Amino acid sequence: MKHYFVNFTNHPSAGWEEHQIQEALKYGEILDLPFPTVDPQGDEDDIRRLSEECAGQILTLCPGAVLCQGEFNVVYQVVNRLLEQGVTVLAACSARMVEETDGKKVVTYQFCRFRKYER
Repeated sequence: MKHYFVNFTNHPSAGWEEHQIQEALKYGEILDLPFPTVDPQGDEDDIRRLSEECAGQILTLCPGAVLCQGEFNVVYQVVNRLLEQGVTVLAACSARMVEETDGKKVVTYQFCRFRKYER
Protein backbone atom coordinates (compact mmCIF):
# COMPACT_ATOMS: atom_id res chain seq x y z
CA MET A 1 0.00 0.00 0.00
CA LYS A 2 1.32 3.43 -0.96
CA HIS A 3 1.81 5.90 1.87
CA TYR A 4 1.80 9.67 1.61
CA PHE A 5 3.40 12.52 3.46
CA VAL A 6 0.33 14.75 3.70
CA ASN A 7 1.22 18.43 3.72
CA PHE A 8 -1.86 19.82 5.51
CA THR A 9 -0.78 23.47 5.51
CA ASN A 10 -1.10 26.56 3.33
CA HIS A 11 2.51 26.23 2.19
CA PRO A 12 2.62 24.10 -1.00
CA SER A 13 5.56 21.74 -1.18
CA ALA A 14 6.57 23.25 -4.55
CA GLY A 15 7.98 26.20 -2.57
CA TRP A 16 9.91 24.12 -0.01
CA GLU A 17 13.67 23.94 0.32
CA GLU A 18 15.28 20.75 -0.98
CA HIS A 19 16.22 19.65 2.56
CA GLN A 20 12.57 19.81 3.65
CA ILE A 21 11.46 17.85 0.59
CA GLN A 22 14.01 15.12 1.25
CA GLU A 23 12.95 14.83 4.90
CA ALA A 24 9.28 14.60 3.90
CA LEU A 25 9.97 11.91 1.30
CA LYS A 26 11.22 9.63 4.09
CA TYR A 27 7.53 9.22 5.05
CA GLY A 28 6.12 8.78 1.55
CA GLU A 29 5.22 10.66 -1.59
CA ILE A 30 4.32 14.29 -0.80
CA LEU A 31 0.66 15.17 -1.22
CA ASP A 32 -0.46 18.77 -0.67
CA LEU A 33 -3.83 19.16 1.04
CA PRO A 34 -4.57 22.86 1.64
CA PHE A 35 -5.50 23.84 5.18
CA PRO A 36 -9.05 25.27 5.13
CA THR A 37 -10.03 28.85 5.73
CA VAL A 38 -11.41 29.07 9.26
CA ASP A 39 -14.21 31.52 10.02
CA PRO A 40 -13.02 33.69 12.93
CA GLN A 41 -16.67 34.00 14.00
CA GLY A 42 -17.13 30.22 14.09
CA ASP A 43 -17.90 28.67 17.44
CA GLU A 44 -16.57 25.49 19.03
CA ASP A 45 -19.15 23.32 17.25
CA ASP A 46 -18.07 24.76 13.89
CA ILE A 47 -14.44 24.00 14.71
CA ARG A 48 -15.29 20.47 15.83
CA ARG A 49 -17.23 19.74 12.62
CA LEU A 50 -14.48 21.18 10.41
CA SER A 51 -11.80 19.25 12.30
CA GLU A 52 -13.72 15.98 12.01
CA GLU A 53 -14.15 16.53 8.28
CA CYS A 54 -10.47 17.36 7.76
CA ALA A 55 -9.20 14.43 9.84
CA GLY A 56 -11.55 12.08 8.00
CA GLN A 57 -10.30 13.29 4.63
CA ILE A 58 -6.67 12.89 5.71
CA LEU A 59 -7.27 9.36 6.97
CA THR A 60 -8.60 8.28 3.56
CA LEU A 61 -5.18 9.15 2.07
CA CYS A 62 -3.25 6.43 3.96
CA PRO A 63 -0.82 8.92 5.48
CA GLY A 64 2.66 7.78 6.43
CA ALA A 65 2.87 11.13 8.21
CA VAL A 66 0.99 14.43 8.27
CA LEU A 67 2.48 17.91 8.50
CA CYS A 68 -0.33 19.83 10.25
CA GLN A 69 0.00 23.59 10.62
CA GLY A 70 -2.66 26.27 10.49
CA GLU A 71 -5.35 27.84 12.70
CA PHE A 72 -4.60 26.69 16.25
CA ASN A 73 -7.98 25.27 17.31
CA VAL A 74 -8.35 23.21 14.14
CA VAL A 75 -4.74 22.01 14.35
CA TYR A 76 -5.25 20.93 17.96
CA GLN A 77 -8.34 18.89 17.14
CA VAL A 78 -7.01 17.40 13.89
CA VAL A 79 -3.72 16.41 15.53
CA ASN A 80 -5.55 14.69 18.38
CA ARG A 81 -7.89 12.82 16.03
CA LEU A 82 -4.97 11.62 13.90
CA LEU A 83 -2.90 10.58 16.93
CA GLU A 84 -5.88 8.55 18.19
CA GLN A 85 -5.70 6.62 14.90
CA GLY A 86 -1.95 6.00 15.24
CA VAL A 87 -0.90 8.49 12.55
CA THR A 88 2.48 10.22 12.82
CA VAL A 89 1.79 13.97 12.95
CA LEU A 90 4.55 16.53 12.52
CA ALA A 91 5.31 20.23 12.81
CA ALA A 92 8.00 21.93 10.75
CA CYS A 93 10.75 23.55 12.82
CA SER A 94 12.50 26.50 11.23
CA ALA A 95 15.13 29.05 12.12
CA ARG A 96 13.77 32.61 11.96
CA MET A 97 16.22 35.08 10.44
CA VAL A 98 15.62 38.83 10.50
CA GLU A 99 17.47 41.36 8.39
CA GLU A 100 16.94 45.04 8.98
CA THR A 101 17.65 47.46 6.15
CA ASP A 102 16.66 51.12 6.06
CA GLY A 103 14.30 50.60 9.01
CA LYS A 104 12.48 47.70 7.33
CA LYS A 105 12.55 44.16 8.65
CA VAL A 106 12.71 41.22 6.28
CA VAL A 107 11.97 37.88 7.93
CA THR A 108 12.91 34.59 6.33
CA TYR A 109 12.65 31.07 7.65
CA GLN A 110 15.04 28.20 7.09
CA PHE A 111 13.71 24.68 7.58
CA CYS A 112 15.63 22.69 10.18
CA ARG A 113 13.61 19.53 10.87
CA PHE A 114 10.23 17.97 11.50
CA ARG A 115 9.18 17.40 15.12
CA LYS A 116 6.57 14.80 16.10
CA TYR A 117 3.49 15.66 18.07
CA GLU A 118 3.27 13.37 21.09
CA ARG A 119 0.77 12.84 23.86
